[in-house]
Amino acid sequence: MDEEVTSATVFCKAMYNERKREKTHSMSNSIDPQVIGQEQIRVSVIIVNWNTCDLLHNCVRSVKAQTSAVHEIIVIDNASSDGSAEMVRREFPDVILIANTGNRGFAAANNQGLEIARGESVLLLNPDTVVLDHAIDTMLDWLEIHRDVGCVGCQVLEGPDVVQKTCFADPSPLNLAIIELGLLRLARYARVLGRPWYMDWDRESTRDVDVVSGMFMLVPRMVLQEVGPLDEGFFVYAEEADWCRRIRKVGWRCVFATEAQIIHLDGGSKSTAQIRSRMYVQLQKSHLYYVRKHYGRLGFAAVKTLFVGSALARGVLFGIRSVFRRDADTRARVRLSAAALRYHLFGREAES
Repeated sequence: MDEEVTSATVFCKAMYNERKREKTHSMSNSIDPQVIGQEQIRVSVIIVNWNTCDLLHNCVRSVKAQTSAVHEIIVIDNASSDGSAEMVRREFPDVILIANTGNRGFAAANNQGLEIARGESVLLLNPDTVVLDHAIDTMLDWLEIHRDVGCVGCQVLEGPDVVQKTCFADPSPLNLAIIELGLLRLARYARVLGRPWYMDWDRESTRDVDVVSGMFMLVPRMVLQEVGPLDEGFFVYAEEADWCRRIRKVGWRCVFATEAQIIHLDGGSKSTAQIRSRMYVQLQKSHLYYVRKHYGRLGFAAVKTLFVGSALARGVLFGIRSVFRRDADTRARVRLSAAALRYHLFGREAES
């Protein structure tokens, strides 16, 4: 195990010891009941994995240790090369494993889990998370009380005292423009510019949101049956925005609740030099698909123009800067701009 995962594991154990307390949780009435033995399955925990073997191990272990409600765990492995599937078979034989022969992407893999899930609710959970303090039980009980909620997320920690800024506003053309043009940094002077990421909210209070972050999305089965699964047109990114928009469209609320917490081990912000060109392009590709779906051709054309113009401007600016400053951040910005232009102008996606 590398140094990063080892330190994360130490942090997890410390948080467990600090925060652990005993709770008891009652079972709720079933919706379309499925049973393990004589007990109804209250929640199906669905985890999509790709090459995060050690993190996945910690995640599954935390779900099992910190969940009293009758549950099933479904792991979908997208053709990992690090032994993830073998680890699940060996360490967690009671976990339902779907081992894909290729990387089907986040949305399609989650749908594989949703298709076989038997719980009264479904929980989409990232493999780089650790469940704290019976968080799943707590949120299941919360969901039972708030029956107008179609999707709920919980508080996410990225350090002992650091709450990650999860959940965000609908990625509309306007909100995407604010982000792409770097106007978020001006949010302290104009609150409207902070809206895409809810910059004026510290995540210490429960509130309705446009989009619940995909690392922890708890959805009742009746909502899944009404709205349907994730849109597989999204390979990765923005699929949770689309799902939440469809949930809200039919009258359900999407909510961030502070009643429970998880740790997000990969939750810290990354430097520009750490961002892979392929994922940067995929993010823009997913946003274009989202805008085309929900804002039509005009919205699509506006955002496409925005992305191309931004990539050109950044490429020129940081290209000139790279002549005088050969630091990793500047080189990375030139690389990302070039990758975006290759995709938008020639349809060529980055390979790394």
